[in-house]
Amino acid sequence: MPMNAPTYAIPGSVPAPPAVSAPASADAQSAPRTVADVLRASQVEAVLEELERDLVGLAPVKQRIRDIAALLVIDRLRVAHGLAAASPSLHMCFTGNPGTGKTTVAMRMAEILHRLGYLRKGHLVAVTRDDLVGQYIGHTAPKTKEVLKKAMGGVLFIDEAYYLYRPENERDYGQEAIEILLQVMENRRDDLVVILAGYKDRMDRFFQSNPGLSSRIAHHIDFPDYTPAELEAIARTMLAAMSYRFAPEAEHAFAEYLARRIAQPHFANARSVRNALDRARLRQASRLFAERERVLDAEALATIVESDIRASRVFAP
Repeated sequence: MPMNAPTYAIPGSVPAPPAVSAPASADAQSAPRTVADVLRASQVEAVLEELERDLVGLAPVKQRIRDIAALLVIDRLRVAHGLAAASPSLHMCFTGNPGTGKTTVAMRMAEILHRLGYLRKGHLVAVTRDDLVGQYIGHTAPKTKEVLKKAMGGVLFIDEAYYLYRPENERDYGQEAIEILLQVMENRRDDLVVILAGYKDRMDRFFQSNPGLSSRIAHHIDFPDYTPAELEAIARTMLAAMSYRFAPEAEHAFAEYLARRIAQPHFANARSVRNALDRARLRQASRLFAERERVLDAEALATIVESDIRASRVFAP
């Protein structure tokens, strides 16, 4: 950031205090002495188990989240032993295609940081460029500061963050939003975690154009696409949550549907799976609605059959 760049104040904000060591006179009996002590007190392990249970696949992402949680737990023990505890930089970048779980993981991350005492509230505020950047002079700063005010004490999740920077438009105000973010990410890192998200190649170019932002991101986590088998498992989980299930023939048809849909444009992983299931439920409802006099039992109402899947346009010649 230029030396003469303006300073933007966020209402109620103060600069982050310097790191300090825990007082040597701390009550030894109440201070945590083991990792298990910290886990019991914070109950953060329940969030990690929920992350493992509720999210299919994403093994490298889950491992990275566990690594971050481990670092923060050990930092808690360091504080208890009077060792220097610098405030860690927890700003992150999540890269990957749509529907790979970035927002869901951000929500779990906010909860982990709250339970370990790094965030006051642990809520998530998800925004895009339109929530931060104004359309005329003097409009951007109030919009950006209002969003930051709402996010304080939690996580600010900026999806498709690369749209903040549009160098081809000299009248664009995205750079002003970036300058405000830079200051807050540095001065309020004890009270706000910013997660930038988007396609990996576009985020790489965005960071090249904004090295100040790149230097403040401590954790870069890439979200891989789901495999067909993982997408099938996601579909079964989604159906079960809505008290539906596939008939055996429908499950085979859905596997074929996925193979065809993945090869088409604009496939969005779990998001596309959810959309496909919503359409299958509509077809099931129309099929049952047409059978006016049929007595419908719970099994009929809960079952997606093969024809509900194969009526999709994906199977059209």
